Amino acid sequence: MAEFLPCVEVEAPASGASGAPPTSVIWLHGLGADGHDFEPLVPALALPCAARFLFPHAPVRPVTLNGGWAMRAWFDLDRIGPHGSLDRAGLDASSADLGALIAREVERGVPESRIVIVGFSQGGALALHAALRHPRRLAGAVGLSTFLPTVASLDAERAPANRDLPILLAHGTLDAIVPLALGEATRDALAARGYPLRWLSYAMAHSVCDEEIAQVRAFLVQVLG
Repeated sequence: MAEFLPCVEVEAPASGASGAPPTSVIWLHGLGADGHDFEPLVPALALPCAARFLFPHAPVRPVTLNGGWAMRAWFDLDRIGPHGSLDRAGLDASSADLGALIAREVERGVPESRIVIVGFSQGGALALHAALRHPRRLAGAVGLSTFLPTVASLDAERAPANRDLPILLAHGTLDAIVPLALGEATRDALAARGYPLRWLSYAMAHSVCDEEIAQVRAFLVQVLG
């Protein structure tokens, strides 16, 4: 039997009458957190269609940035930003794990075109990396307080099926963990390549806020119809 990333799963009923097909939202946590981190947000999202929310737990691994301490992480890193060394093998392994979750959702009756990938911080880096390279069309991708570490290889690796993937990016202007400039650079790189994206910024640190979550809900409603 295939092994999958362990997940917190929440089945959310439609908030109103809806004949829409089933939907899945895969939400990736940040460095050192776990799948429970964003689970409490499900009621606030209140999608009009029935949805399954999956909050995977990242594997536990040593993280160079944090002195080699083992913690939940999607990939290793020694610093945040363009001058850090990229653990491409770890990033690709987590991307493959995410792809396996997507495939399982398809087996459970959810079309890939009804799957949205959301990620915060390091989870957002994985969400963007994987979604833009996924070989079949997804519904959308959301990156919160994050950046895309693999912009340099995107032109060679991005999937034709997702070259017009709707993307929502949001960032705190006071973020001292993932500086705003990194998010803006990702925004500019994706916009230059023609991705339809929306950019939001908030006067907050490395976090999320109620207004931001309301905009995530609006994006999900838009891309899921």
